[in-house]
Amino acid sequence: MAGLAFSNVTHRFGQRIAVENLNIEIEAGEVVCLLGPSGCGKTTTLRLAAGLEILQQGRIDIGGRVVADERGSLAPEKRHVGLIFQDYALFPHLSILDNVAFGITRRDALVEAQAALDKVGLGDRGRSFPHMLSGGEQQRVALARAIAPRPAVMLMDEPFSGLDVRLRDRVRDETLALLASTGAAVLLVTHDPEEAMRRARRIALMRAGWVVQLGTPVEFYNRPADAGAARFFAEANAFAGIVGEGGRVETSVGGFAAPGLAPGARAEVLIRPHAIRIDDSGAGQSVRVLRARLLGADSLVEFSLGEGLPPLVARLTPPHLPPAGTEMRISLDPGQCFVFAA
Repeated sequence: MAGLAFSNVTHRFGQRIAVENLNIEIEAGEVVCLLGPSGCGKTTTLRLAAGLEILQQGRIDIGGRVVADERGSLAPEKRHVGLIFQDYALFPHLSILDNVAFGITRRDALVEAQAALDKVGLGDRGRSFPHMLSGGEQQRVALARAIAPRPAVMLMDEPFSGLDVRLRDRVRDETLALLASTGAAVLLVTHDPEEAMRRARRIALMRAGWVVQLGTPVEFYNRPADAGAARFFAEANAFAGIVGEGGRVETSVGGFAAPGLAPGARAEVLIRPHAIRIDDSGAGQSVRVLRARLLGADSLVEFSLGEGLPPLVARLTPPHLPPAGTEMRISLDPGQCFVFAA
């Protein structure tokens, strides 16, 4: 049984479509990321699940129970969901323990709140106030408050974006590991592809209200649905071409098979920077180095393909910093090259 299910959900603000024909099921204990640029419908989807927006069309189920359809909508407090937002919204005048206990209707609210603080490693900070805690600690208080009522579904809207990079990775990993242990179905809204790839079991990529691809991180990276999906997960070198009679597209970096495209069709070839390899066999394509910069674990190298052609950008691992003007030969990893209809 799905912990959270959207069935044919459509929502509009006036004439603008926010969500169109959304169908997603999230199992108990599963993390699904809603990914996409600002304005694509991610937060609206989350608000519909929480009951903060009244559903206009379709159906939403939580734990096998209908909580919203075209006939009516269950109030947010009756949906058994937890909410964590970018703004932790802690009450400044309440202690940490009272912040976590707020909203728990059981008689043992303070006991449950203390247990939740223990789970997030803040059991000894219950008498502190929000201003006495770091950003990472405040995020953990917000998590404790969300899990204390033992929700069946956890809804998270960019909850880690306010943290610095090093702290963000650690807090995110700890948070999602804890949520997995509770068995809650987790819907995580983010615009960060790396965050989605690292922690989601499945990813739903949204664009203009539509889910353009739903699948595992491996499926997304290796089999993007279209050029937009390929670009969203990794920068790419783009080349235009025409499909020939042999079903291939010829470009300034070689020919590529174009399955599903008819001869004469316009095509776009996307080549990820990590697809480019230094070829010491002498059989690769000849290029000239324009510039190279060290990025830490790899290096960013721009190659010239010839007069009037855009440079080819490569990320080389392990790092390699050839001087500008160096003549080299390169080859391509076909698994990181994609052809789409233009």
